[in-house]
Amino acid sequence: MALALLLAIPTAVFAQRVPPHVFVGTASLDGTAAVDGAAVTAWIDGEQVAATNASGGEYNLLVDQGDSTFAGKTVSFKISGASAAETAEWIQGGGDVLNLVAATGSSGSGTVGEAGASGAKGDKGDTGATGPAGSAGAAGAAGSAGADGATGPAGPAGAAGAAGAAGPAGPAGEDGSGTLALIALIIAAVALLAAGGSYMMGRRA
Repeated sequence: MALALLLAIPTAVFAQRVPPHVFVGTASLDGTAAVDGAAVTAWIDGEQVAATNASGGEYNLLVDQGDSTFAGKTVSFKISGASAAETAEWIQGGGDVLNLVAATGSSGSGTVGEAGASGAKGDKGDTGATGPAGSAGAAGAAGSAGADGATGPAGPAGAAGAAGAAGPAGPAGEDGSGTLALIALIIAAVALLAAGGSYMMGRRA
């Protein structure tokens, strides 16, 4: 393994201003050795910084910082897109034997970036279809009785009724006797005088 580590660093690397960090070791996925050609990638701060292919269940990976500054940062790894459990610190000119173990379904999580600016407000959407009518509400309470209205004005006088027809004539009375009336009058006068005379005689006695 140490010999493979040395062979992984080509002569051209040493001519660079900042030497890379080299990682070598085995690569296994879901409990078995990674198939030949499986992608083995290195990530720093959520960005891929190096990539290689597994061969015979092993990998050789050079992580060069280029124009970036990786010193002291954590390097994570993926095998065929599945995150490996192992991580390492990037060191200038470093070299580590790191056996990577990953499981399908573990994609890992990179550093969350800052939220982007809010986009412009979109156009107003079309009016949706009218929904079904709701159920009838409960009946309201009965209102209070209103006040009595004012007395209306008197109506105009009715027209005079037509005169009734004349009733039938009554039966003719019996003819009275003028003599009998006169006799009765005389008797009444005599009775009156007799009564007056009796009264006077009583007074004298």
